[in-house]
Amino acid sequence: MQEPIILYQDEQIIVVDKPSGMAVHSDGVHDYPLLTDWLLPQFPELVDLGEKQVLRSGEEIARPGIVHRLDRETSGVLVIARTAAAYASLKEQFRDRETRKIYRAFVHGVIKDDRGIIDKPIGSSRGGMGPRSALLPHGTVRDALTAYRVISRKQDVGELGATYVEVFPKTGRTHQIRVHFSAIQRPVICDRLYAPRRPALLGFDRLALHAYSLTLTHPSGKEMTFTAPLPADFLEAERQIAQ
Repeated sequence: MQEPIILYQDEQIIVVDKPSGMAVHSDGVHDYPLLTDWLLPQFPELVDLGEKQVLRSGEEIARPGIVHRLDRETSGVLVIARTAAAYASLKEQFRDRETRKIYRAFVHGVIKDDRGIIDKPIGSSRGGMGPRSALLPHGTVRDALTAYRVISRKQDVGELGATYVEVFPKTGRTHQIRVHFSAIQRPVICDRLYAPRRPALLGFDRLALHAYSLTLTHPSGKEMTFTAPLPADFLEAERQIAQ
C-alpha cells in the first residue's frame, strides 16, 4: 500500500495526504495499517498528545495528535497537531465549524442540477454504532448539511450513469458525504457499506471519495489552505467521464 505523503510540517502541525486503505487510528477490532503507527516513529512527541478513545470493552485507544479523521477508504488531506496548544486550537476550529473542507467524489447516477444542498439530519440506521442513516435515523439525530457542485456527468456509464462532484460539507457527521448521497439515491461509487449491491464503475476498486483540500487557521493566526493532489484512480476516472 502507498505510504502517506507529508504535504507540510512545522513545529506546530503536520499535514499529510493519507492513502486509501489506511485507518487513521486503531478501532480495537481490525488489524488495518494505521496512520498513527506511521507517524509515531517520525514524530515521537505525539505519543502523549491528545485524547484517548475508550471503547465499550474499556480498552483505551491512543489517538496521538489526531484532531479529525477520514474513513479508512477515503484518501486525502489530514492535519495532525504537534503541540498541546496546536491541538486545542485545531479541536476548537473543527468543533465550531471554522475549517473549510472540499472533497471530490464520483457517484452513481446523473445529478441534473449543477449545484445543490443536501440538508438531512443523520443518526444511526438501526440504533447504536454502525452504519448511519439520513432517511430513517435512530438514536441521537444531528443536523447535517452538505453542499455540492457538479464537475461533469456522463449517462453511458453502467446502467444509470455517473457524476463527478465537488463536495463542501458544512457539518462533520460520521460518514456524512456517503450517507447524504446515498439518501438522494446517488451513492458514492464503490461504497461497500451504503451501496453494497451497486457495481464498481470507472475503474474504482475503493471508495471514490478524496479529501481534496482543507482550510484552517494555523495556531500562529495565519489562514492556510492545504491540497492533496488527486490520486491516479481519480485522474483515470476524470479521463473516462470526460470522454
